[in-house]
Amino acid sequence: MKTKLIQSLLSPLLVAGLLLAPLPAPGGDSVSAAAGQAKAAAAAASQQPQVIVDGAKLTLAAPAYVEKGVTFVPARDIFKALGASFTWESKTQTIIGRKGNITISVTVGKKDGIVSGKPVKLEAAPVVKKGITFVPVRFVAGALQASLGLDSNTGAITITTRDAAAEEEYEDWLNEQQNKPVLTSGEIVDTYDESVVLIMTNRAQGSGVVIGDNLILTNHHVIADAASATVQTLYGDEAPVSGVVAYDAESDLAIIKTEEPLDLPAVEVTYALDSRKGDKVVAIGSPLGLQNTISDGLISNITFEGGVRYVQTSAPIDHGSSGGALFNEHGELIGITTLGYSGSNADLNFAVSVFHAAVLVDEMTEEMVENAKFLPSKLPSTLAGAPLADIQKVMADQFASLSTTEGVAAFTKWEAKRDAAGWLVLTADIDPLFYMYYGPATAQELRMWAINMGYDLHDMLPDDKIQVVVSYERDFGFEPRGFEPGQVTSLGGGKWRVRYPVIDMQLKDQLHIEVRD
Repeated sequence: MKTKLIQSLLSPLLVAGLLLAPLPAPGGDSVSAAAGQAKAAAAAASQQPQVIVDGAKLTLAAPAYVEKGVTFVPARDIFKALGASFTWESKTQTIIGRKGNITISVTVGKKDGIVSGKPVKLEAAPVVKKGITFVPVRFVAGALQASLGLDSNTGAITITTRDAAAEEEYEDWLNEQQNKPVLTSGEIVDTYDESVVLIMTNRAQGSGVVIGDNLILTNHHVIADAASATVQTLYGDEAPVSGVVAYDAESDLAIIKTEEPLDLPAVEVTYALDSRKGDKVVAIGSPLGLQNTISDGLISNITFEGGVRYVQTSAPIDHGSSGGALFNEHGELIGITTLGYSGSNADLNFAVSVFHAAVLVDEMTEEMVENAKFLPSKLPSTLAGAPLADIQKVMADQFASLSTTEGVAAFTKWEAKRDAAGWLVLTADIDPLFYMYYGPATAQELRMWAINMGYDLHDMLPDDKIQVVVSYERDFGFEPRGFEPGQVTSLGGGKWRVRYPVIDMQLKDQLHIEVRD
């Protein structure tokens, strides 16, 4: 858990004054004497107050005392009690105390001091009495970021260090966690189902979580290359998206804005870091376009990659779940579902920790909301009439790789040609080792990549007949068998080359695609 910073509070030190003695009764000498004794005792307590640090009485080399409303304590004792070092420079009668990045320097007889390089004014100057140096307790406590108070019953000065305050807050937080109600999956759905929406862009489909009147949290990859988008609610209502408010490509998160308010309950986004392995979770998203599908499971692991915290879960997700919500059993949003491994029976699915979403929300400004717009495309708006060399460069720059659940598939040797029939033919080779090991497992992802590429090519070259062929090619020191004619050729010298198409996509006003699996 991330310990919260505790703001230091400097409370004025109230020193108990003299109590007003009751009026003596006629002939009541004994009553007057008792009142006088009580008055003397109260005055003595107020003039030599006890000092309590983090609940324990502080043993002092000499009693604390009050002078003109200022309480003085032995310097060495209070510095050490508050976890600071103490150095006494006898020549200059200067006290130097250090704790972490805090340095305090004060001099006997002077109200001017220095705290961490900045000049400060003390309420009273340090003094030396009977060989012991005394300092104002309120100044030292405040400089060392401790809070100070007064026990109204005993008149004792109470000091709480920052570490003790943090520990106390942590204990309170633990008690709060233990007392949180546990919700059933049905109760979580009843509360948040309508707060998860389906997002359709001109490129893809995903999910999103309502976090404001017209603000939706989703994955960056859902909206990254979109030129337009629409949000569809659980009730079938549609709302156009006006643009992206904020995003973080590294953590794969984005906040988008709808043109009109959605009138849906917003989900709270917090810096929750208390997710634990074994905790129950519920995922809500739209896998394969099946809107607001519910799945449940456990937190399988907490992992980190590239500075991003991921919640690994056994709750099933699929394509289209990206940007959906992952709730814990208390109904708290703990992650945004991002990806899963399709070729495994182990339910290996991941959500970006809500911590990163909270950072994004905190960095968002009203100006950013007002100026929401779609992100600039990495592709040119058109390639109509462009030389083949320019088209080839775009393919090599923008379609060089695909991140899959099994790793990165690289596409090299892009070439652009026009055949005798007027077709634009684009060819490339897939990394042969990747395809040999992971080709069948990633066939669906290669298909989706090719489909998206087809839409992009059609946008840039709407009047062209286009064929994209991605091939597997590898050389061997023997003649492989079992291939179709023409897929194995002799290179001479006992070398043989295997080459065959892995992806064959053709499009004009319609799209046809074959992916070898």
